[in-house]
Amino acid sequence: MARAKMKDGAIVIPQSVRDAHVLEDGAEFEVVDQGKLIVLELVEPVEKKDAPKKLTLEEFIERIPRYEGPPITDEMISEAIAEESGAGGMKRIVVARDGMGSA
Repeated sequence: MARAKMKDGAIVIPQSVRDAHVLEDGAEFEVVDQGKLIVLELVEPVEKKDAPKKLTLEEFIERIPRYEGPPITDEMISEAIAEESGAGGMKRIVVARDGMGSA
């Protein structure tokens, strides 16, 4: 929680809060009086032009391209790796849960 003091009727929003909400000079707020609680509601978000927009998990997941082809098996993946590496006769290595490998 951050604190602020009022001086000459103005309150300076702490830097940590401004940074967290990407607030710059000129940001406008609606002041809501709720008795002992005073709420500042941002009228129009102002984003820094050079700061990348932070995505929520849901937004990130929505941007992942969806695979719409046939199902891919582990065997198909192993074959593709062998073909690309030029090792057509490459042995397949399987790692078991106990960490032991087999060929």
